Amino acid sequence: MTGVDQWLVEHQAELVEVRRALHSHPELGRQEHRTTALLCDRLRAAGLAPRVLACGTGLVCDVGSGPSFVVLRADLDALPMQDEKDVPYRSQVPGVCHACGHDVHAAVVLGAGLALARQDLPGRVRLVFQPAEEQMPGGALDVIDEGLVDGAVAVFGLHCDPSLEVGRVGLRAGAITAAADRVEVRLSGPGGHTSRPHSTVDLVHALAAVATGLPAALSRLVDPRAGLSVVWGHIAAGTAANAIPREGILLGTVRVLDRKAWAGAGDLVDGLVRSLAAPFGAQVHVSYERGVPPVVNDPWATALLTAAVRSSLGPGAAAPTQQSLGGEDFAWYLERVPGALGRLGVRPVGGTDPMDLHQPSFDVDEAAIGVGVRSLAAAARAALEGS
Repeated sequence: MTGVDQWLVEHQAELVEVRRALHSHPELGRQEHRTTALLCDRLRAAGLAPRVLACGTGLVCDVGSGPSFVVLRADLDALPMQDEKDVPYRSQVPGVCHACGHDVHAAVVLGAGLALARQDLPGRVRLVFQPAEEQMPGGALDVIDEGLVDGAVAVFGLHCDPSLEVGRVGLRAGAITAAADRVEVRLSGPGGHTSRPHSTVDLVHALAAVATGLPAALSRLVDPRAGLSVVWGHIAAGTAANAIPREGILLGTVRVLDRKAWAGAGDLVDGLVRSLAAPFGAQVHVSYERGVPPVVNDPWATALLTAAVRSSLGPGAAAPTQQSLGGEDFAWYLERVPGALGRLGVRPVGGTDPMDLHQPSFDVDEAAIGVGVRSLAAAARAALEGS
């Protein structure tokens, strides 16, 4: 057994309790006060000195000493979603749920830090528990603004992946996620009676033309290899069947695999929306919010994390994975520090039930917590020893 293995024998159940405490009391981005306090208390109980971030939630804590340091990152916020699971640790907060696994991420980084605190390290491991990953702009920028990753040897993180069985970690050098932005389109007109659409702005028709026309137009104006995708999550207009409304709204996301295509996506979307709405005479307001660039894993850091997974879990534990259209603000760290984001398998071995992130029934096999602890602890030590 390694020191981390022995620590997990003694403390795995405690990490599960931490995860369940976070899961039952989820908090939205920049409101993670209870979550922050719970993690601070546990780190202080181990003799460590965590510090709350300047933004008021989230925390940072160093383990070990010396000038060289490696960052292990977790995120803390939940989603505005009702928890539909029938389990003792289901969310006690109406309309808020850890449906993306951030409670698991926090337990993993906590465990890695506490296990490494019992060892002699050739440097420091900086535990970063960031707020507001689900928001734009994300909490990674708060961490960066405080200079907490400046000069780091490397930064590592894991994200739950229900497509992988527990015991496996998905790894990929290069881009592993996509850029992700948000777009809001508001169309307005004078309104009127549905018997006379020709005498006013048929707003719902115009809204439908934008909703269907924008994705189609982008597919012909952007290189398909860039993977630019617009998907609407909300559309609303009107209250009566026989009244043409005065305003309508579309809310959606813009996702793109290619960094260069991402740079011009905002201007392109704005111009196309106005062109599509122009024939109907609607007034147009487009709000385009830049989110995150793609997560581009550094080849050296990915090789190191892959070796750490294999050495701590076995040669078959490292699994190849594909680039997804999901967004992750871990990308901002990789703009400054070499690092890698891996995908932590959380599907029960042999499980056949459909599982996905951002679903109100999302849950994990909690054995994944120990898998994540072993992987990140081994990667942090290897990065320090090689620095």
